[in-house]
Amino acid sequence: MAQLPAPSKQLVLDIGVEVQRDVNGVEMGVLENGLPFLTQTGLAKICGVARSVIFDITQDWALHYADEVLSKDRISFIKEYLFRNGYTDPQLYVETLKDGAPHYAYPDIVCMAVLEYYAFETKTKSQVAVDNYRRLATFGLQKFIYQALGYTPPDKWKYHHDRISLLQDGAPDGYFIVFHEVSGMIVDLINAELAVNDKTIPDISVGRCWSDHWKANAYDEAHGERIKFQHNYPSYYPQSASNPQLPWAYPNEGIAEFRRWFRHDYLVTRFPKYILTKSHLLGGQLEAQKIASLYQPKQIVGGTAK
Repeated sequence: MAQLPAPSKQLVLDIGVEVQRDVNGVEMGVLENGLPFLTQTGLAKICGVARSVIFDITQDWALHYADEVLSKDRISFIKEYLFRNGYTDPQLYVETLKDGAPHYAYPDIVCMAVLEYYAFETKTKSQVAVDNYRRLATFGLQKFIYQALGYTPPDKWKYHHDRISLLQDGAPDGYFIVFHEVSGMIVDLINAELAVNDKTIPDISVGRCWSDHWKANAYDEAHGERIKFQHNYPSYYPQSASNPQLPWAYPNEGIAEFRRWFRHDYLVTRFPKYILTKSHLLGGQLEAQKIASLYQPKQIVGGTAK
Protein backbone atom coordinates (compact mmCIF):
# COMPACT_ATOMS: atom_id res chain seq x y z
CA MET A 1 0.00 0.00 0.00
CA ALA A 2 1.38 3.43 -0.94
CA GLN A 3 2.00 5.93 1.83
CA LEU A 4 -0.53 8.62 2.59
CA PRO A 5 0.30 12.07 1.23
CA ALA A 6 2.13 14.31 3.67
CA PRO A 7 -0.38 16.21 5.81
CA SER A 8 -0.33 19.96 6.21
CA LYS A 9 1.45 20.92 9.42
CA GLN A 10 -1.66 22.50 10.91
CA LEU A 11 -3.39 19.10 10.91
CA VAL A 12 -0.82 17.27 13.03
CA LEU A 13 -2.57 17.15 16.37
CA ASP A 14 -1.09 17.29 19.83
CA ILE A 15 -3.75 14.87 21.05
CA GLY A 16 -3.98 11.12 20.87
CA VAL A 17 -6.54 8.38 20.34
CA GLU A 18 -8.83 7.90 23.34
CA VAL A 19 -10.17 4.53 22.19
CA GLN A 20 -10.00 2.47 19.00
CA ARG A 21 -11.26 -0.99 18.16
CA ASP A 22 -12.35 -3.22 15.32
CA VAL A 23 -16.13 -3.57 15.58
CA ASN A 24 -17.56 -6.25 13.27
CA GLY A 25 -14.68 -5.72 10.86
CA VAL A 26 -14.87 -1.90 10.91
CA GLU A 27 -11.94 -0.04 12.48
CA MET A 28 -13.27 2.97 14.42
CA GLY A 29 -12.29 5.17 17.30
CA VAL A 30 -12.59 8.43 19.20
CA LEU A 31 -9.88 11.06 19.62
CA GLU A 32 -9.15 12.58 23.00
CA ASN A 33 -11.25 15.62 22.08
CA GLY A 34 -14.32 13.44 21.45
CA LEU A 35 -14.05 13.45 17.64
CA PRO A 36 -15.35 10.10 16.29
CA PHE A 37 -13.52 8.63 13.31
CA LEU A 38 -13.03 5.66 11.04
CA THR A 39 -9.66 4.49 9.84
CA GLN A 40 -9.01 4.28 6.10
CA THR A 41 -9.73 0.56 6.29
CA GLY A 42 -12.91 1.15 8.28
CA LEU A 43 -14.20 3.76 5.83
CA ALA A 44 -13.53 1.44 2.90
CA LYS A 45 -15.41 -1.35 4.70
CA ILE A 46 -18.63 0.60 5.28
CA CYS A 47 -18.58 1.91 1.70
CA GLY A 48 -18.07 -1.55 0.22
CA VAL A 49 -14.96 -0.50 -1.74
CA ALA A 50 -11.28 -1.39 -1.68
CA ARG A 51 -9.00 0.54 0.67
CA SER A 52 -7.06 1.76 -2.36
CA VAL A 53 -10.20 3.65 -3.46
CA ILE A 54 -10.25 5.67 -0.23
CA PHE A 55 -6.53 6.29 -0.62
CA ASP A 56 -7.15 7.67 -4.14
CA ILE A 57 -9.95 9.93 -2.87
CA THR A 58 -7.63 11.21 -0.15
CA GLN A 59 -4.96 12.12 -2.68
CA ASP A 60 -7.46 13.69 -5.09
CA TRP A 61 -8.89 15.86 -2.31
CA ALA A 62 -5.46 17.16 -1.33
CA LEU A 63 -4.80 18.10 -4.94
CA HIS A 64 -8.16 19.57 -5.95
CA TYR A 65 -10.15 20.71 -2.88
CA ALA A 66 -9.16 24.34 -3.55
CA ASP A 67 -10.21 24.27 -7.23
CA GLU A 68 -12.99 26.76 -7.90
CA VAL A 69 -14.65 24.92 -10.80
CA LEU A 70 -16.97 22.11 -9.79
CA SER A 71 -17.75 19.32 -12.23
CA LYS A 72 -19.86 16.23 -11.83
CA ASP A 73 -17.21 13.92 -10.45
CA ARG A 74 -16.41 12.17 -7.19
CA ILE A 75 -14.31 14.91 -5.58
CA SER A 76 -16.77 17.61 -6.62
CA PHE A 77 -19.63 15.82 -4.86
CA ILE A 78 -17.56 15.26 -1.72
CA LYS A 79 -16.35 18.86 -1.79
CA GLU A 80 -19.84 20.28 -2.12
CA TYR A 81 -21.08 18.05 0.71
CA LEU A 82 -18.22 18.92 3.06
CA PHE A 83 -18.11 22.66 2.31
CA ARG A 84 -21.87 22.84 2.83
CA ASN A 85 -21.36 21.29 6.24
CA GLY A 86 -18.46 23.55 7.19
CA TYR A 87 -15.53 21.19 6.56
CA THR A 88 -12.82 22.96 4.55
CA ASP A 89 -9.60 21.39 5.79
CA PRO A 90 -6.96 20.62 3.14
CA GLN A 91 -6.88 16.92 4.10
CA LEU A 92 -9.71 14.44 4.52
CA TYR A 93 -8.14 12.98 7.63
CA VAL A 94 -6.55 14.35 10.76
CA GLU A 95 -3.17 13.09 11.80
CA THR A 96 -2.71 12.31 15.45
CA LEU A 97 -0.64 9.92 17.51
CA LYS A 98 -1.41 6.37 18.59
CA ASP A 99 1.17 4.47 20.59
CA GLY A 100 3.68 7.15 19.60
CA ALA A 101 3.21 6.64 15.86
CA PRO A 102 1.39 8.83 13.27
CA HIS A 103 -2.23 7.79 12.92
CA TYR A 104 -4.79 8.83 10.29
CA ALA A 105 -8.35 9.38 11.41
CA TYR A 106 -11.22 10.21 9.02
CA PRO A 107 -13.77 12.39 10.92
CA ASP A 108 -17.39 11.28 10.91
CA ILE A 109 -18.44 14.15 8.60
CA VAL A 110 -15.91 12.99 5.98
CA CYS A 111 -17.05 9.40 6.31
CA MET A 112 -20.69 10.33 5.73
CA ALA A 113 -19.78 12.34 2.60
CA VAL A 114 -17.91 9.42 1.07
CA LEU A 115 -20.58 6.95 2.15
CA GLU A 116 -23.37 8.99 0.56
CA TYR A 117 -21.42 9.19 -2.69
CA TYR A 118 -21.07 5.40 -2.93
CA ALA A 119 -24.65 4.83 -1.83
CA PHE A 120 -26.35 7.17 -4.32
CA GLU A 121 -24.07 9.12 -6.65
CA THR A 122 -21.66 6.69 -8.28
CA LYS A 123 -22.75 4.89 -11.46
CA THR A 124 -21.91 1.56 -9.86
CA LYS A 125 -23.70 1.95 -6.56
CA SER A 126 -22.56 -0.16 -3.62
CA GLN A 127 -25.35 -2.05 -1.88
CA VAL A 128 -23.14 -2.21 1.19
CA ALA A 129 -22.95 1.58 1.14
CA VAL A 130 -26.70 1.90 0.62
CA ASP A 131 -27.46 -0.38 3.58
CA ASN A 132 -24.96 1.35 5.85
CA TYR A 133 -26.13 4.82 4.80
CA ARG A 134 -29.75 3.98 5.61
CA ARG A 135 -28.66 2.62 8.98
CA LEU A 136 -26.52 5.62 9.86
CA ALA A 137 -28.52 8.47 8.32
CA THR A 138 -31.09 8.39 11.10
CA PHE A 139 -28.94 7.00 13.91
CA GLY A 140 -25.89 9.17 13.22
CA LEU A 141 -22.32 7.96 12.74
CA GLN A 142 -21.10 9.76 15.84
CA LYS A 143 -23.71 8.09 18.02
CA PHE A 144 -23.03 4.74 16.33
CA ILE A 145 -19.28 4.92 17.01
CA TYR A 146 -19.78 6.10 20.59
CA GLN A 147 -22.22 3.28 21.30
CA ALA A 148 -20.16 0.61 19.53
CA LEU A 149 -17.09 1.54 21.57
CA GLY A 150 -18.96 2.08 24.82
CA TYR A 151 -17.62 5.64 24.88
CA THR A 152 -19.21 8.37 27.00
CA PRO A 153 -18.12 11.93 26.13
CA PRO A 154 -16.55 13.62 29.16
CA ASP A 155 -17.92 16.81 30.65
CA LYS A 156 -16.27 19.47 28.48
CA TRP A 157 -16.32 21.95 31.37
CA LYS A 158 -14.73 19.67 33.98
CA TYR A 159 -11.10 20.70 33.44
CA HIS A 160 -11.92 24.40 33.49
CA HIS A 161 -14.30 24.25 36.45
CA ASP A 162 -11.89 22.18 38.54
CA ARG A 163 -9.13 24.72 37.96
CA ILE A 164 -11.50 27.54 38.90
CA SER A 165 -12.24 25.74 42.19
CA LEU A 166 -8.55 25.50 43.01
CA LEU A 167 -7.88 29.12 42.05
CA GLN A 168 -10.81 30.78 43.80
CA ASP A 169 -8.51 32.11 46.50
CA GLY A 170 -5.38 31.93 44.39
CA ALA A 171 -4.64 35.62 43.88
CA PRO A 172 -2.79 37.23 46.81
CA ASP A 173 -4.44 40.36 48.19
CA GLY A 174 -3.60 43.33 45.97
CA TYR A 175 -2.64 41.20 42.95
CA PHE A 176 -4.33 39.69 39.89
CA ILE A 177 -3.60 36.46 38.03
CA VAL A 178 -3.79 35.78 34.31
CA PHE A 179 -6.16 32.81 34.59
CA HIS A 180 -8.95 34.93 36.08
CA GLU A 181 -8.48 37.69 33.51
CA VAL A 182 -8.72 35.38 30.48
CA SER A 183 -11.63 33.21 31.63
CA GLY A 184 -13.94 34.81 29.04
CA MET A 185 -11.66 33.71 26.21
CA ILE A 186 -11.44 30.18 27.64
CA VAL A 187 -15.23 29.97 27.77
CA ASP A 188 -15.34 30.98 24.08
CA LEU A 189 -12.98 28.12 23.24
CA ILE A 190 -14.95 25.53 25.21
CA ASN A 191 -18.22 26.68 23.63
CA ALA A 192 -16.57 26.21 20.23
CA GLU A 193 -15.83 22.60 21.23
CA LEU A 194 -12.09 23.03 21.67
CA ALA A 195 -10.95 20.49 24.24
CA VAL A 196 -9.51 22.75 26.94
CA ASN A 197 -7.75 20.24 29.14
CA ASP A 198 -4.29 19.24 30.32
CA LYS A 199 -2.98 19.49 26.73
CA THR A 200 -4.58 22.82 25.82
CA ILE A 201 -4.11 25.42 28.56
CA PRO A 202 -4.71 28.86 26.99
CA ASP A 203 -3.72 30.87 30.07
CA ILE A 204 -0.19 29.49 29.75
CA SER A 205 0.12 31.00 26.28
CA VAL A 206 -1.24 34.34 27.51
CA GLY A 207 0.89 34.24 30.65
CA ARG A 208 4.13 33.74 28.77
CA CYS A 209 3.42 36.55 26.34
CA TRP A 210 2.32 38.89 29.15
CA SER A 211 5.42 38.07 31.19
CA ASP A 212 7.61 39.02 28.22
CA HIS A 213 5.66 42.26 27.78
CA TRP A 214 5.95 43.06 31.50
CA LYS A 215 9.71 42.55 31.56
CA ALA A 216 10.31 44.38 28.26
CA ASN A 217 8.56 47.46 29.64
CA ALA A 218 10.10 47.35 33.13
CA TYR A 219 6.65 47.35 34.73
CA ASP A 220 8.11 46.32 38.10
CA GLU A 221 9.26 49.93 38.35
CA ALA A 222 6.04 51.43 36.98
CA HIS A 223 3.44 49.30 38.81
CA GLY A 224 5.28 47.46 41.56
CA GLU A 225 6.97 44.07 41.65
CA ARG A 226 5.14 40.94 40.63
CA ILE A 227 5.34 37.98 42.99
CA LYS A 228 5.08 34.22 42.81
CA PHE A 229 2.07 32.38 44.24
CA GLN A 230 1.21 28.73 44.65
CA HIS A 231 -1.17 27.05 42.23
CA ASN A 232 -2.01 23.34 42.19
CA TYR A 233 -3.37 21.58 39.14
CA PRO A 234 -6.18 19.05 39.73
CA SER A 235 -4.82 15.62 40.66
CA TYR A 236 -5.77 14.06 37.29
CA TYR A 237 -3.65 16.59 35.35
CA PRO A 238 -0.18 15.20 34.50
CA GLN A 239 1.12 18.64 35.56
CA SER A 240 0.02 17.88 39.13
CA ALA A 241 3.13 15.71 39.53
CA SER A 242 5.13 18.92 39.97
CA ASN A 243 2.63 20.70 42.24
CA PRO A 244 2.73 23.27 43.64
CA GLN A 245 3.25 25.42 40.56
CA LEU A 246 4.67 28.93 41.01
CA PRO A 247 3.18 31.29 38.39
CA TRP A 248 3.30 35.07 38.65
CA ALA A 249 0.74 37.29 40.32
CA TYR A 250 0.77 40.92 39.19
CA PRO A 251 0.06 44.06 41.24
CA ASN A 252 -3.41 45.48 40.70
CA GLU A 253 -1.81 48.76 39.63
CA GLY A 254 -0.97 47.03 36.34
CA ILE A 255 -4.38 45.50 35.62
CA ALA A 256 -5.49 48.32 33.31
CA GLU A 257 -2.38 47.81 31.17
CA PHE A 258 -2.96 44.05 31.11
CA ARG A 259 -6.51 44.48 29.88
CA ARG A 260 -5.40 46.97 27.22
CA TRP A 261 -2.57 44.66 26.10
CA PHE A 262 -4.80 41.56 26.15
CA ARG A 263 -7.58 43.17 24.11
CA HIS A 264 -5.52 45.16 21.63
CA ASP A 265 -2.32 43.14 21.34
CA TYR A 266 -2.69 39.49 22.31
CA LEU A 267 -6.23 38.86 21.06
CA VAL A 268 -5.61 40.73 17.80
CA THR A 269 -2.10 39.63 16.85
CA ARG A 270 -1.29 36.48 18.80
CA PHE A 271 -4.50 34.66 19.65
CA PRO A 272 -5.52 34.05 16.00
CA LYS A 273 -2.20 32.29 15.38
CA TYR A 274 -2.70 30.23 18.53
CA ILE A 275 -6.26 29.14 17.76
CA LEU A 276 -5.51 28.33 14.11
CA THR A 277 -3.08 25.65 15.29
CA LYS A 278 -5.96 23.95 17.10
CA SER A 279 -7.39 22.06 14.14
CA HIS A 280 -8.89 19.47 16.50
CA LEU A 281 -11.84 21.75 17.00
CA LEU A 282 -14.88 19.67 16.12
CA GLY A 283 -15.75 22.32 13.55
CA GLY A 284 -12.28 22.07 11.99
CA GLN A 285 -10.38 24.99 10.55
CA LEU A 286 -13.58 26.82 9.60
CA GLU A 287 -14.56 26.94 13.28
CA ALA A 288 -11.04 28.04 14.23
CA GLN A 289 -11.20 30.88 11.71
CA LYS A 290 -14.58 31.98 13.08
CA ILE A 291 -13.18 32.15 16.61
CA ALA A 292 -10.06 34.00 15.46
CA SER A 293 -12.17 36.51 13.51
CA LEU A 294 -14.01 37.50 16.70
CA TYR A 295 -10.88 39.31 17.79
CA GLN A 296 -9.84 40.92 14.52
CA PRO A 297 -9.82 44.75 14.40
CA LYS A 298 -13.20 46.11 13.34
CA GLN A 299 -13.26 48.16 10.15
CA ILE A 300 -15.22 51.42 10.16
CA VAL A 301 -17.45 51.61 7.10
CA GLY A 302 -19.82 54.57 6.74
CA GLY A 303 -19.60 55.31 10.44
CA THR A 304 -20.46 51.72 11.40
CA ALA A 305 -18.01 49.16 12.76
CA LYS A 306 -17.94 45.98 10.71
